[in-house]
This record gives sequence, C-alpha cells and structure tokens, in this order.
Amino acid sequence: MSVPPEKPGRIVVGIDGSQSSQHALRWAVRQAEMTHSVVNAVIAWECPPLYGSIGWSEGPRELAAHLKEQARTTLDETITKVVGARNAAKVETTVAYGTAAAALLEAARDASLLVVGSRGHGGFTGVLLGSVSQHCTQHAPCPVVIVRGHGQ
Repeated sequence: MSVPPEKPGRIVVGIDGSQSSQHALRWAVRQAEMTHSVVNAVIAWECPPLYGSIGWSEGPRELAAHLKEQARTTLDETITKVVGARNAAKVETTVAYGTAAAALLEAARDASLLVVGSRGHGGFTGVLLGSVSQHCTQHAPCPVVIVRGHGQ
C-alpha cells in the first residue's frame, strides 16, 4: 500500500510595500524553499467611506478601482524587488478587499504558516509590534511568524 504524497504547505505573507513586509516576504520565500511550501503574498485594500452633506457614503467607483490597482502594483513591485523578476511567478498573489488583518486571517484559514512584518506603513515609528501583526498573533488559525527587519 503506497502512501499518497503530502500536499505542500502554504505560507501566507502580508505585504504593504513597507521595509518590514519586504523582510517578511524574504523570510517566507526562504522558509518555503526549505519546507517545499508555496508562498501566497497577500495585500489588502479598502475604499474609505466619505462624509458629505448627506452623511456617510461610499467613495466613487473610480476611487475604488484606483485603490485596487494601486494595491496590485505595490504587491507586484514588492515581489519583484524581493525575489527578482525571474522568480516572481513562483509567488502566488492575492489582492483582497478589506482591512489588512481580516484579509490575512481569511487567507490563513488553510495555511500552514502566516508571516507578517513587525510594523507596516501605519502606526508610530519605534513601536515594537504593529496592530495588524498583533491582531494576527491573537486570532490566526495557524502558527504566526513576525519578522523584524534590520534596525527595528
């Protein structure tokens, strides 16, 4: 009786274009090579509600389309910068609507590992742990690795 080959693991990594997320992607790619896993780089975007004379409303569709495209561009540029154009196709990508923490937790539902940087673009400089990474460590359905960059 033969044992079926094990399905490769999936490592989800959060990307926002920051130095911290670049370090996280670099770490995730190395880990995937060692464990024969697949890397899924995830970026989130959301259209902020606008307040006007009639109260809160959704932003114009053009704004939403622009924000989604900007997220895609940031994701692609980060992957190319970290792994090179030649290896970029090896990294699966997800552009998700919503908050970063919610998108990462959703993507990690069937993942073997979730990797995030210690701080992204938001928050205060010098904070040891960002709100997204902290939320992920408390709610993720899989192990979480928080990668600190040089000088952090």
